[in-house]
Amino acid sequence: MHIFLYLLFNYKFYYLHGQRSAQDNMKKAYIQLHIALILAGFTGIFGRLITLNEGLISWYRTFFAAVAMLLYLVITRKLENIPMTNKIRIGAVGAILGFHWVFFYGSIKYSNISVGVVCFALTSFFNALLAPLLNKKRLSVQELFLSGLTLCGISLIFGMDAGFRTGILLGIISSIFSALYTVYNERLAGTFRSETIILYQMVGGVIGLTVVMPVFLYFSPATTLIPSLPDFGWLLILAILCTVGLYLLIVSALKHISSFTLSLTFNLEPLYTILLAMLIYKENKVLSASFYIGLFLILVSLALQMLRVGYQRRWMKAQQLPTVM
Repeated sequence: MHIFLYLLFNYKFYYLHGQRSAQDNMKKAYIQLHIALILAGFTGIFGRLITLNEGLISWYRTFFAAVAMLLYLVITRKLENIPMTNKIRIGAVGAILGFHWVFFYGSIKYSNISVGVVCFALTSFFNALLAPLLNKKRLSVQELFLSGLTLCGISLIFGMDAGFRTGILLGIISSIFSALYTVYNERLAGTFRSETIILYQMVGGVIGLTVVMPVFLYFSPATTLIPSLPDFGWLLILAILCTVGLYLLIVSALKHISSFTLSLTFNLEPLYTILLAMLIYKENKVLSASFYIGLFLILVSLALQMLRVGYQRRWMKAQQLPTVM
């Protein structure tokens, strides 16, 4: 799939840069990207596997990820000291990410993995609404239309078993926080180093979740605050591999592939997670026909978005305008 996407949108590369070393670097980048996508697909699986509630899962994930990232930066001597105001600015965006994770895992806990990750696809709809408002730009009719297909798909899924509706509502809230995180994170990306961003976002996530945790635990009491030994192991894997490791793979891959290719590939994340959920937890046995119809509409929306952005990219190249590589 990834090689197909590359040939579709970057087919001129091999004609313009035919050296063997460049091909090897590209192949390595796609292997890294594929591993990162699989790791991203497992984040939803861990939401069901870990027995702690959604708030504690999110807190431990941000805490362990912050520690792991700090150790990585200290060992590699890449730790950057920035003003406190910037740390607070980055940390605030990290708090938004932490809240997104709480509702994302809550969606999985109250429904199932498949429903949770499909609701996550609504991020594009809310991003199409919020990004122009927050950045004071015009709304894109095309983006709203494509996101509307996703909304129709979610609406069909919403008509499933009433037992899933709480999880769907939590998933919708999760996608709103995810859209906000995307908008604000784009502003940070052009100003700070990527390693610095993820470190202080994880720290900000820990602080933000710690502040709201007493309120959360009041409405959703936990039998224990300390993870069991198996949960502790799964949390370490979630934080180190599926958060820090995933991020480092993406950074390495971006040295040889475009951010455009990266975004297209990660549109497939919900599909990967659903396939894993079907294989591991046999969730296909509890999903109705309306779920698959809704999923089909979401995939159509993603496919049209790929074609739209690919057309814009080729047009920009034809006009010899600068593009991100």
